[in-house]
Amino acid sequence: MSTAAQLGQLPLAASSDAGAHRPLIITLFAIFVLATLVITVWAGRQTRSAADFYAGGRQFSGFQNGLAVSGDYMSAASFLGIAGAIALFGYDGFLYSIGFLVAWLVALLLVAEPLRNSGRYTMGDVLAYRMRQRPVRTAAGVSTIVVSIFYLLAQMAGAGVLVSLLLGITSDGGKIAIVALVGILMIVYVTIGGMKGTTWVQMVKAVLLIAGTILITFLILWKFHFNVSDLLGSASENSGKGSAFLEPGLKYGATGTSKLDFLSLGIALVLGTAGLPHILIRFYTVPTAKAARKSVIWAIGIIGAFYLMTIVLGFGAAALLKPGEIIASNPAGNTAAPLAALEIGGGGDSTGGAILLSVISAVAFATILAVVAGLTLASSSSFAHDIYANVIRKGGATEKEEIRAARWATVAIGIVSIGLGAFARDLNVAGLVALAFAVAASANLPTLLYSLFWKRFTTQGALWSIYGGLASSVLLVLFSPVVSGKPTSMFPGVDFHFFPLENPGLISIPLGFLLGWLGTLFSKEEPDKGKYAELEVKSLTGTGAH
Repeated sequence: MSTAAQLGQLPLAASSDAGAHRPLIITLFAIFVLATLVITVWAGRQTRSAADFYAGGRQFSGFQNGLAVSGDYMSAASFLGIAGAIALFGYDGFLYSIGFLVAWLVALLLVAEPLRNSGRYTMGDVLAYRMRQRPVRTAAGVSTIVVSIFYLLAQMAGAGVLVSLLLGITSDGGKIAIVALVGILMIVYVTIGGMKGTTWVQMVKAVLLIAGTILITFLILWKFHFNVSDLLGSASENSGKGSAFLEPGLKYGATGTSKLDFLSLGIALVLGTAGLPHILIRFYTVPTAKAARKSVIWAIGIIGAFYLMTIVLGFGAAALLKPGEIIASNPAGNTAAPLAALEIGGGGDSTGGAILLSVISAVAFATILAVVAGLTLASSSSFAHDIYANVIRKGGATEKEEIRAARWATVAIGIVSIGLGAFARDLNVAGLVALAFAVAASANLPTLLYSLFWKRFTTQGALWSIYGGLASSVLLVLFSPVVSGKPTSMFPGVDFHFFPLENPGLISIPLGFLLGWLGTLFSKEEPDKGKYAELEVKSLTGTGAH
Protein backbone atom coordinates (compact mmCIF):
# COMPACT_ATOMS: atom_id res chain seq x y z
CA MET A 1 0.00 0.00 0.00
CA SER A 2 1.32 3.48 -0.87
CA THR A 3 2.30 5.95 1.84
CA ALA A 4 -0.51 8.31 0.83
CA ALA A 5 -3.04 5.49 0.96
CA GLN A 6 -1.78 4.45 4.39
CA LEU A 7 -2.18 8.01 5.58
CA GLY A 8 -5.66 8.17 4.16
CA GLN A 9 -6.76 5.03 5.99
CA LEU A 10 -4.68 5.13 9.15
CA PRO A 11 -3.20 8.56 9.74
CA LEU A 12 0.19 7.92 11.31
CA ALA A 13 -0.81 4.37 12.23
CA ALA A 14 1.96 2.25 13.63
CA SER A 15 -0.48 -0.62 14.08
CA SER A 16 -4.04 -1.44 13.27
CA ASP A 17 -5.09 1.06 15.90
CA ALA A 18 -5.69 4.22 13.88
CA GLY A 19 -5.27 6.40 16.93
CA ALA A 20 -2.03 4.82 18.10
CA HIS A 21 0.08 7.89 17.37
CA ARG A 22 -2.50 10.62 17.74
CA PRO A 23 -1.63 11.23 21.43
CA LEU A 24 1.99 11.86 20.34
CA ILE A 25 0.91 14.28 17.62
CA ILE A 26 -1.52 16.15 19.83
CA THR A 27 1.06 16.30 22.64
CA LEU A 28 3.73 17.81 20.37
CA PHE A 29 1.32 20.40 19.03
CA ALA A 30 -0.01 21.22 22.49
CA ILE A 31 3.52 21.64 23.90
CA PHE A 32 4.46 24.09 21.16
CA VAL A 33 1.23 26.08 21.31
CA LEU A 34 1.37 26.30 25.12
CA ALA A 35 5.06 27.26 25.10
CA THR A 36 4.47 30.05 22.57
CA LEU A 37 1.42 31.27 24.47
CA VAL A 38 3.51 31.46 27.67
CA ILE A 39 6.16 33.50 25.79
CA THR A 40 3.44 35.76 24.37
CA VAL A 41 1.81 36.42 27.74
CA TRP A 42 5.23 37.10 29.32
CA ALA A 43 6.13 39.55 26.53
CA GLY A 44 2.68 41.12 26.69
CA ARG A 45 3.22 42.09 30.33
CA GLN A 46 6.30 44.07 29.25
CA THR A 47 4.47 45.86 26.43
CA ARG A 48 3.71 49.30 27.85
CA SER A 49 4.32 51.79 25.03
CA ALA A 50 3.77 52.07 21.28
CA ALA A 51 7.50 51.42 20.75
CA ASP A 52 7.13 48.17 22.70
CA PHE A 53 4.08 47.05 20.69
CA TYR A 54 5.36 48.04 17.23
CA ALA A 55 9.13 47.62 17.55
CA GLY A 56 9.70 45.46 20.65
CA GLY A 57 11.15 48.47 22.48
CA ARG A 58 14.12 48.31 20.05
CA GLN A 59 15.82 46.04 22.57
CA PHE A 60 16.79 43.04 20.43
CA SER A 61 20.42 42.31 19.58
CA GLY A 62 21.72 41.74 16.07
CA PHE A 63 21.82 37.97 16.56
CA GLN A 64 18.32 37.85 18.07
CA ASN A 65 16.87 39.96 15.28
CA GLY A 66 18.75 37.88 12.68
CA LEU A 67 17.05 34.78 14.05
CA ALA A 68 13.68 36.52 14.08
CA VAL A 69 14.12 37.84 10.52
CA SER A 70 14.94 34.29 9.42
CA GLY A 71 11.89 33.02 11.26
CA ASP A 72 9.71 35.61 9.55
CA TYR A 73 11.13 34.91 6.08
CA MET A 74 11.20 31.10 6.12
CA SER A 75 7.46 30.60 5.79
CA ALA A 76 5.18 27.68 4.97
CA ALA A 77 6.00 28.39 1.33
CA SER A 78 9.66 27.71 2.03
CA PHE A 79 9.20 24.50 3.99
CA LEU A 80 6.11 22.96 2.38
CA GLY A 81 5.59 24.69 -0.98
CA ILE A 82 9.15 24.62 -2.34
CA ALA A 83 9.67 20.95 -1.44
CA GLY A 84 6.36 20.14 -3.14
CA ALA A 85 7.17 22.16 -6.26
CA ILE A 86 10.58 20.46 -6.63
CA ALA A 87 9.12 17.00 -5.91
CA LEU A 88 6.54 17.41 -8.70
CA PHE A 89 8.40 19.56 -11.26
CA GLY A 90 12.10 19.00 -10.55
CA TYR A 91 14.34 21.75 -11.88
CA ASP A 92 11.47 24.19 -12.47
CA GLY A 93 10.39 23.91 -8.82
CA PHE A 94 13.98 24.69 -7.82
CA LEU A 95 13.39 28.24 -9.13
CA TYR A 96 11.56 29.06 -5.89
CA SER A 97 14.63 28.23 -3.74
CA ILE A 98 16.89 30.42 -5.85
CA GLY A 99 14.31 33.20 -6.24
CA PHE A 100 13.57 33.53 -2.52
CA LEU A 101 17.29 33.59 -1.65
CA VAL A 102 18.29 36.15 -4.31
CA ALA A 103 15.25 38.26 -3.33
CA TRP A 104 16.58 38.51 0.20
CA LEU A 105 19.88 39.93 -1.05
CA VAL A 106 18.06 42.50 -3.22
CA ALA A 107 16.04 43.64 -0.19
CA LEU A 108 19.19 44.11 1.87
CA LEU A 109 21.11 46.01 -0.78
CA LEU A 110 18.29 48.36 -1.75
CA VAL A 111 16.00 49.17 1.16
CA ALA A 112 16.67 47.45 4.51
CA GLU A 113 19.11 49.85 6.18
CA PRO A 114 17.79 53.12 4.62
CA LEU A 115 14.30 52.13 5.74
CA ARG A 116 15.42 51.36 9.29
CA ASN A 117 17.24 54.68 9.52
CA SER A 118 14.36 56.72 8.09
CA GLY A 119 11.22 55.42 9.80
CA ARG A 120 9.78 54.66 13.20
CA TYR A 121 7.31 51.79 12.95
CA THR A 122 5.96 51.35 9.39
CA MET A 123 6.74 51.79 5.71
CA GLY A 124 4.35 54.77 5.69
CA ASP A 125 6.73 56.69 7.98
CA VAL A 126 9.36 56.80 5.21
CA LEU A 127 6.93 57.79 2.45
CA ALA A 128 5.28 60.51 4.55
CA TYR A 129 8.58 62.12 5.56
CA ARG A 130 8.83 64.32 2.46
CA MET A 131 5.24 64.16 1.12
CA ARG A 132 1.68 65.01 2.14
CA GLN A 133 0.96 62.86 5.18
CA ARG A 134 -2.67 61.84 4.91
CA PRO A 135 -2.97 60.56 1.31
CA VAL A 136 0.41 58.80 1.36
CA ARG A 137 -0.15 57.13 4.74
CA THR A 138 -3.60 55.97 3.62
CA ALA A 139 -2.13 54.43 0.47
CA ALA A 140 0.72 52.78 2.40
CA GLY A 141 -1.72 51.35 4.94
CA VAL A 142 -4.06 49.94 2.28
CA SER A 143 -1.14 48.40 0.37
CA THR A 144 0.37 46.85 3.51
CA ILE A 145 -2.93 45.24 4.48
CA VAL A 146 -3.59 43.82 0.98
CA VAL A 147 -0.07 42.38 0.63
CA SER A 148 -0.23 40.87 4.12
CA ILE A 149 -3.59 39.23 3.42
CA PHE A 150 -2.24 37.67 0.19
CA TYR A 151 0.70 36.28 2.16
CA LEU A 152 -1.58 35.10 4.96
CA LEU A 153 -3.56 33.02 2.44
CA ALA A 154 -0.49 30.88 1.83
CA GLN A 155 0.10 30.26 5.53
CA MET A 156 -3.56 29.39 6.11
CA ALA A 157 -3.51 26.97 3.18
CA GLY A 158 -0.37 25.34 4.57
CA ALA A 159 -1.92 24.98 8.03
CA GLY A 160 -5.07 23.38 6.67
CA VAL A 161 -3.13 20.84 4.62
CA LEU A 162 -0.68 19.99 7.38
CA VAL A 163 -3.06 19.39 10.25
CA SER A 164 -5.54 17.59 7.98
CA LEU A 165 -2.76 15.17 7.03
CA LEU A 166 -1.80 14.54 10.64
CA LEU A 167 -5.28 14.05 12.04
CA GLY A 168 -6.74 12.27 9.04
CA ILE A 169 -9.31 15.01 8.42
CA THR A 170 -10.69 14.79 4.90
CA SER A 171 -13.91 16.82 5.13
CA ASP A 172 -13.97 20.41 3.87
CA GLY A 173 -15.60 21.50 7.13
CA GLY A 174 -12.75 20.02 9.16
CA LYS A 175 -10.12 21.75 7.02
CA ILE A 176 -11.91 25.09 7.35
CA ALA A 177 -12.04 24.59 11.14
CA ILE A 178 -8.24 24.14 11.15
CA VAL A 179 -7.79 27.38 9.20
CA ALA A 180 -10.02 29.11 11.75
CA LEU A 181 -7.95 27.71 14.64
CA VAL A 182 -4.73 29.13 13.16
CA GLY A 183 -6.44 32.48 12.67
CA ILE A 184 -7.58 32.59 16.29
CA LEU A 185 -4.08 31.72 17.54
CA MET A 186 -2.47 34.47 15.48
CA ILE A 187 -4.99 37.02 16.80
CA VAL A 188 -4.06 35.99 20.36
CA TYR A 189 -0.30 36.23 19.70
CA VAL A 190 -0.47 39.74 18.25
CA THR A 191 -3.11 41.31 20.51
CA ILE A 192 -1.39 40.09 23.68
CA GLY A 193 2.31 40.02 22.80
CA GLY A 194 2.79 42.70 20.16
CA MET A 195 6.22 42.80 18.52
CA LYS A 196 8.02 41.48 21.62
CA GLY A 197 5.93 38.31 21.80
CA THR A 198 5.99 37.84 18.02
CA THR A 199 9.79 38.24 17.88
CA TRP A 200 10.40 35.63 20.59
CA VAL A 201 8.03 33.19 18.89
CA GLN A 202 9.87 33.75 15.60
CA MET A 203 13.26 33.10 17.24
CA VAL A 204 12.06 29.80 18.74
CA LYS A 205 10.50 28.81 15.43
CA ALA A 206 13.69 29.59 13.46
CA VAL A 207 15.76 27.31 15.71
CA LEU A 208 13.18 24.51 15.45
CA LEU A 209 12.85 24.83 11.67
CA ILE A 210 16.59 24.79 11.01
CA ALA A 211 17.07 21.83 13.36
CA GLY A 212 14.21 19.88 11.74
CA THR A 213 15.42 20.66 8.22
CA ILE A 214 18.99 19.62 9.07
CA LEU A 215 17.67 16.33 10.51
CA ILE A 216 15.61 15.41 7.42
CA THR A 217 18.37 16.56 5.03
CA PHE A 218 20.92 14.42 6.88
CA LEU A 219 18.64 11.34 6.86
CA ILE A 220 17.86 11.70 3.13
CA LEU A 221 21.54 12.10 2.22
CA TRP A 222 22.43 9.19 4.54
CA LYS A 223 19.91 6.95 2.73
CA PHE A 224 21.67 7.74 -0.55
CA HIS A 225 25.16 7.34 1.04
CA PHE A 226 25.76 11.11 0.78
CA ASN A 227 25.96 10.71 -3.01
CA VAL A 228 24.05 13.62 -4.54
CA SER A 229 24.29 12.06 -8.00
CA ASP A 230 22.49 8.93 -6.76
CA LEU A 231 19.83 11.09 -5.12
CA LEU A 232 19.16 13.06 -8.31
CA GLY A 233 19.23 9.91 -10.43
CA SER A 234 16.68 8.20 -8.19
CA ALA A 235 14.49 11.32 -8.20
CA SER A 236 14.45 11.58 -12.00
CA GLU A 237 13.77 7.83 -12.39
CA ASN A 238 11.05 7.75 -9.73
CA SER A 239 9.34 10.85 -11.15
CA GLY A 240 8.46 9.01 -14.38
CA LYS A 241 9.85 11.96 -16.38
CA GLY A 242 13.41 10.68 -16.78
CA SER A 243 16.17 13.19 -17.52
CA ALA A 244 13.55 15.90 -18.25
CA PHE A 245 12.96 16.08 -14.48
CA LEU A 246 16.43 17.55 -14.00
CA GLU A 247 16.19 19.98 -16.92
CA PRO A 248 14.33 23.28 -17.36
CA GLY A 249 10.91 23.20 -18.99
CA LEU A 250 8.85 20.58 -17.19
CA LYS A 251 6.45 23.21 -15.82
CA TYR A 252 7.67 26.37 -17.53
CA GLY A 253 8.70 25.83 -21.13
CA ALA A 254 6.16 23.67 -22.92
CA THR A 255 4.49 26.74 -24.48
CA GLY A 256 5.23 30.40 -25.06
CA THR A 257 2.80 31.30 -22.27
CA SER A 258 4.53 29.08 -19.74
CA LYS A 259 7.90 30.61 -20.63
CA LEU A 260 6.44 34.06 -19.96
CA ASP A 261 5.04 32.73 -16.68
CA PHE A 262 8.54 31.60 -15.74
CA LEU A 263 9.89 35.09 -16.42
CA SER A 264 7.00 36.70 -14.53
CA LEU A 265 7.53 34.44 -11.53
CA GLY A 266 11.27 35.11 -11.50
CA ILE A 267 10.80 38.90 -11.53
CA ALA A 268 8.19 38.71 -8.75
CA LEU A 269 10.38 36.49 -6.55
CA VAL A 270 13.54 38.55 -6.94
CA LEU A 271 11.93 41.97 -6.41
CA GLY A 272 9.08 41.08 -4.05
CA THR A 273 10.89 40.75 -0.72
CA ALA A 274 12.08 44.36 -0.85
CA GLY A 275 8.43 45.42 -0.67
CA LEU A 276 7.13 42.99 1.95
CA PRO A 277 5.97 45.01 4.99
CA HIS A 278 6.35 42.21 7.58
CA ILE A 279 10.03 41.77 6.63
CA LEU A 280 10.82 45.48 6.47
CA ILE A 281 9.40 46.32 9.92
CA ARG A 282 11.74 43.79 11.52
CA PHE A 283 14.58 46.29 11.09
CA TYR A 284 12.85 48.71 13.46
CA THR A 285 13.34 46.31 16.41
CA VAL A 286 17.10 46.86 16.82
CA PRO A 287 18.61 49.87 18.65
CA THR A 288 21.18 50.95 16.02
CA ALA A 289 22.04 50.69 12.34
CA LYS A 290 25.09 48.60 13.35
CA ALA A 291 22.80 46.07 15.04
CA ALA A 292 20.63 46.06 11.89
CA ARG A 293 23.68 45.16 9.80
CA LYS A 294 24.64 42.38 12.23
CA SER A 295 21.14 40.96 12.09
CA VAL A 296 21.40 40.98 8.29
CA ILE A 297 24.65 38.98 8.37
CA TRP A 298 23.13 36.35 10.68
CA ALA A 299 19.98 36.19 8.59
CA ILE A 300 21.93 35.70 5.33
CA GLY A 301 23.78 32.71 6.81
CA ILE A 302 20.67 31.07 8.26
CA ILE A 303 18.42 31.69 5.25
CA GLY A 304 21.11 30.68 2.74
CA ALA A 305 21.75 27.36 4.50
CA PHE A 306 18.01 26.68 4.74
CA TYR A 307 17.31 27.23 1.03
CA LEU A 308 20.19 24.95 0.08
CA MET A 309 18.58 22.23 2.20
CA THR A 310 15.16 22.71 0.58
CA ILE A 311 16.73 21.35 -2.62
CA VAL A 312 17.57 18.09 -0.81
CA LEU A 313 14.07 17.98 0.72
CA GLY A 314 12.40 18.38 -2.68
CA PHE A 315 14.53 15.96 -4.68
CA GLY A 316 14.56 13.59 -1.69
CA ALA A 317 10.74 13.52 -1.68
CA ALA A 318 10.79 12.86 -5.44
CA ALA A 319 13.25 9.98 -4.93
CA LEU A 320 11.32 8.40 -2.05
CA LEU A 321 7.72 8.91 -3.23
CA LYS A 322 5.81 8.44 -6.47
CA PRO A 323 4.22 11.63 -7.86
CA GLY A 324 0.79 10.01 -7.53
CA GLU A 325 1.32 9.49 -3.78
CA ILE A 326 2.16 13.18 -3.26
CA ILE A 327 -0.74 14.39 -5.41
CA ALA A 328 -3.18 11.98 -3.70
CA SER A 329 -2.32 13.59 -0.37
CA ASN A 330 -2.45 17.17 -1.69
CA PRO A 331 -2.89 18.16 -5.37
CA ALA A 332 -0.43 21.06 -5.07
CA GLY A 333 2.32 18.94 -3.44
CA ASN A 334 2.31 20.80 -0.11
CA THR A 335 2.67 17.57 1.91
CA ALA A 336 5.80 16.33 0.09
CA ALA A 337 8.20 17.20 2.95
CA PRO A 338 6.10 15.61 5.75
CA LEU A 339 5.49 12.51 3.59
CA ALA A 340 9.23 12.26 2.91
CA ALA A 341 9.84 12.45 6.68
CA LEU A 342 7.37 9.59 7.20
CA GLU A 343 9.02 7.49 4.49
CA ILE A 344 12.60 8.13 5.62
CA GLY A 345 11.60 7.12 9.16
CA GLY A 346 10.40 3.72 8.01
CA GLY A 347 7.03 4.32 6.34
CA GLY A 348 3.44 4.53 7.49
CA ASP A 349 3.56 1.26 9.47
CA SER A 350 6.55 2.22 11.62
CA THR A 351 6.80 4.05 14.91
CA GLY A 352 9.97 5.81 13.67
CA GLY A 353 8.14 7.19 10.65
CA ALA A 354 5.24 8.36 12.78
CA ILE A 355 7.54 10.11 15.29
CA LEU A 356 9.57 11.79 12.54
CA LEU A 357 6.42 12.94 10.75
CA SER A 358 5.02 14.30 14.03
CA VAL A 359 8.19 16.26 14.80
CA ILE A 360 8.55 17.71 11.29
CA SER A 361 4.87 18.61 11.09
CA ALA A 362 4.99 20.29 14.50
CA VAL A 363 7.96 22.34 13.23
CA ALA A 364 6.01 23.24 10.08
CA PHE A 365 3.04 24.27 12.20
CA ALA A 366 5.38 26.40 14.32
CA THR A 367 6.58 28.02 11.11
CA ILE A 368 3.04 28.91 10.09
CA LEU A 369 2.08 30.35 13.48
CA ALA A 370 5.18 32.54 13.67
CA VAL A 371 4.82 33.92 10.15
CA VAL A 372 1.09 34.67 10.44
CA ALA A 373 1.80 36.56 13.66
CA GLY A 374 4.44 38.70 11.90
CA LEU A 375 2.15 39.37 8.94
CA THR A 376 -0.80 40.30 11.12
CA LEU A 377 1.36 42.61 13.23
CA ALA A 378 2.63 44.40 10.10
CA SER A 379 -0.85 45.03 8.73
CA SER A 380 -2.50 45.96 12.05
CA SER A 381 0.41 48.29 12.90
CA SER A 382 0.07 50.02 9.55
CA PHE A 383 -3.67 50.48 10.06
CA ALA A 384 -3.27 51.84 13.61
CA HIS A 385 -0.18 54.01 13.06
CA ASP A 386 -0.72 55.23 9.48
CA ILE A 387 -4.49 55.26 8.95
CA TYR A 388 -6.01 55.61 12.45
CA ALA A 389 -3.46 57.77 14.29
CA ASN A 390 -2.22 59.98 11.43
CA VAL A 391 -5.16 60.10 9.01
CA ILE A 392 -8.38 59.62 11.00
CA ARG A 393 -7.15 61.25 14.23
CA LYS A 394 -4.71 63.62 12.45
CA GLY A 395 -1.93 62.89 14.92
CA GLY A 396 -4.15 63.41 17.96
CA ALA A 397 -4.38 59.78 19.15
CA THR A 398 -2.68 58.75 22.38
CA GLU A 399 -0.36 55.73 22.46
CA LYS A 400 -3.01 53.69 24.30
CA GLU A 401 -5.65 54.54 21.68
CA GLU A 402 -3.23 53.64 18.89
CA ILE A 403 -2.41 50.25 20.43
CA ARG A 404 -6.12 49.58 21.01
CA ALA A 405 -6.81 50.33 17.33
CA ALA A 406 -4.01 47.93 16.32
CA ARG A 407 -5.55 45.15 18.41
CA TRP A 408 -9.01 45.64 16.89
CA ALA A 409 -7.42 45.70 13.42
CA THR A 410 -5.73 42.39 14.23
CA VAL A 411 -9.11 40.81 14.94
CA ALA A 412 -10.60 42.16 11.69
CA ILE A 413 -7.63 41.05 9.56
CA GLY A 414 -7.70 37.64 11.23
CA ILE A 415 -11.37 37.16 10.34
CA VAL A 416 -10.82 38.19 6.69
CA SER A 417 -7.80 35.84 6.42
CA ILE A 418 -9.77 32.91 7.84
CA GLY A 419 -12.55 33.50 5.29
CA LEU A 420 -10.20 33.73 2.29
CA GLY A 421 -7.90 30.95 3.56
CA ALA A 422 -10.81 28.51 3.47
CA PHE A 423 -10.97 28.90 -0.34
CA ALA A 424 -7.19 28.68 -0.88
CA ARG A 425 -6.57 25.41 1.00
CA ASP A 426 -5.81 23.32 -2.13
CA LEU A 427 -3.39 25.75 -3.82
CA ASN A 428 0.41 25.41 -3.69
CA VAL A 429 1.62 27.63 -0.88
CA ALA A 430 4.82 28.65 -2.71
CA GLY A 431 2.68 29.82 -5.64
CA LEU A 432 0.43 31.82 -3.31
CA VAL A 433 3.43 33.51 -1.71
CA ALA A 434 4.75 34.34 -5.19
CA LEU A 435 1.50 36.24 -5.78
CA ALA A 436 2.08 38.23 -2.57
CA PHE A 437 5.61 38.97 -3.79
CA ALA A 438 4.20 40.25 -7.11
CA VAL A 439 1.70 42.56 -5.37
CA ALA A 440 4.42 43.87 -3.00
CA ALA A 441 6.88 44.47 -5.84
CA SER A 442 4.19 46.25 -7.92
CA ALA A 443 2.81 48.58 -5.23
CA ASN A 444 5.45 49.07 -2.51
CA LEU A 445 8.88 48.65 -4.09
CA PRO A 446 8.64 51.40 -6.78
CA THR A 447 7.33 53.90 -4.23
CA LEU A 448 10.03 53.06 -1.67
CA LEU A 449 12.89 53.27 -4.18
CA TYR A 450 11.64 56.51 -5.74
CA SER A 451 11.11 58.04 -2.30
CA LEU A 452 14.58 57.11 -1.06
CA PHE A 453 16.60 57.81 -4.22
CA TRP A 454 14.72 60.29 -6.51
CA LYS A 455 14.56 63.89 -5.27
CA ARG A 456 11.88 64.96 -7.79
CA PHE A 457 9.41 62.30 -6.61
CA THR A 458 6.06 63.76 -5.51
CA THR A 459 2.95 62.76 -3.57
CA GLN A 460 1.00 62.22 -6.80
CA GLY A 461 3.74 59.92 -8.09
CA ALA A 462 3.57 57.90 -4.86
CA LEU A 463 -0.23 57.57 -5.06
CA TRP A 464 -0.23 56.57 -8.73
CA SER A 465 2.51 54.02 -8.07
CA ILE A 466 0.91 52.42 -4.99
CA TYR A 467 -2.71 52.35 -6.14
CA GLY A 468 -1.84 51.59 -9.79
CA GLY A 469 0.55 48.76 -8.92
CA LEU A 470 -1.84 47.39 -6.32
CA ALA A 471 -4.95 47.52 -8.53
CA SER A 472 -3.25 46.07 -11.61
CA SER A 473 -1.61 43.17 -9.76
CA VAL A 474 -4.76 42.24 -7.78
CA LEU A 475 -7.03 42.47 -10.85
CA LEU A 476 -4.68 40.35 -12.96
CA VAL A 477 -4.58 37.72 -10.20
CA LEU A 478 -8.40 37.70 -9.93
CA PHE A 479 -8.72 37.07 -13.68
CA SER A 480 -5.85 34.56 -13.90
CA PRO A 481 -5.80 30.73 -13.89
CA VAL A 482 -4.97 30.89 -10.16
CA VAL A 483 -8.58 31.83 -9.39
CA SER A 484 -10.56 30.09 -12.17
CA GLY A 485 -10.33 27.95 -15.29
CA LYS A 486 -8.10 25.06 -14.17
CA PRO A 487 -8.56 21.94 -11.98
CA THR A 488 -6.00 23.42 -9.55
CA SER A 489 -7.65 26.89 -9.42
CA MET A 490 -9.22 28.39 -6.31
CA PHE A 491 -12.65 28.01 -8.00
CA PRO A 492 -12.14 25.05 -10.37
CA GLY A 493 -15.80 24.77 -11.38
CA VAL A 494 -15.98 28.12 -13.18
CA ASP A 495 -13.90 29.94 -15.77
CA PHE A 496 -13.81 33.73 -15.98
CA HIS A 497 -10.05 34.21 -16.49
CA PHE A 498 -8.68 36.21 -19.42
CA PHE A 499 -5.10 36.84 -18.21
CA PRO A 500 -3.06 33.77 -19.27
CA LEU A 501 -0.21 34.00 -16.74
CA GLU A 502 -0.37 32.63 -13.18
CA ASN A 503 1.80 35.46 -11.86
CA PRO A 504 1.12 39.12 -12.79
CA GLY A 505 4.66 40.40 -12.06
CA LEU A 506 5.74 40.73 -15.70
CA ILE A 507 3.00 43.33 -16.31
CA SER A 508 2.21 44.89 -12.92
CA ILE A 509 5.78 45.52 -11.63
CA PRO A 510 6.96 47.62 -14.63
CA LEU A 511 3.54 49.33 -14.55
CA GLY A 512 4.06 50.31 -10.89
CA PHE A 513 7.41 51.94 -11.75
CA LEU A 514 5.98 53.60 -14.87
CA LEU A 515 2.98 55.05 -13.01
CA GLY A 516 5.25 56.48 -10.27
CA TRP A 517 7.33 58.22 -12.95
CA LEU A 518 4.28 59.49 -14.89
CA GLY A 519 2.50 60.66 -11.74
CA THR A 520 5.54 62.73 -10.82
CA LEU A 521 5.95 64.02 -14.37
CA PHE A 522 2.34 65.29 -14.53
CA SER A 523 2.30 66.59 -10.97
CA LYS A 524 1.98 70.33 -10.39
CA GLU A 525 3.43 69.93 -6.90
CA GLU A 526 6.96 71.17 -6.30
CA PRO A 527 8.97 68.51 -4.42
CA ASP A 528 10.48 69.61 -1.11
CA LYS A 529 14.19 69.29 -1.92
CA GLY A 530 15.18 70.29 1.59
CA LYS A 531 13.17 67.42 3.05
CA TYR A 532 14.71 65.06 0.50
CA ALA A 533 18.20 66.14 1.55
CA GLU A 534 17.29 65.50 5.20
CA LEU A 535 15.88 62.07 4.30
CA GLU A 536 18.97 61.22 2.26
CA VAL A 537 21.34 62.03 5.14
CA LYS A 538 19.11 60.23 7.64
CA SER A 539 18.71 57.09 5.49
CA LEU A 540 22.41 56.77 4.72
CA THR A 541 23.86 57.65 8.12
CA GLY A 542 21.11 56.92 10.65
CA THR A 543 21.44 60.46 12.08
CA GLY A 544 18.35 61.24 14.12
CA ALA A 545 16.90 57.75 13.70
CA HIS A 546 14.52 56.65 16.47
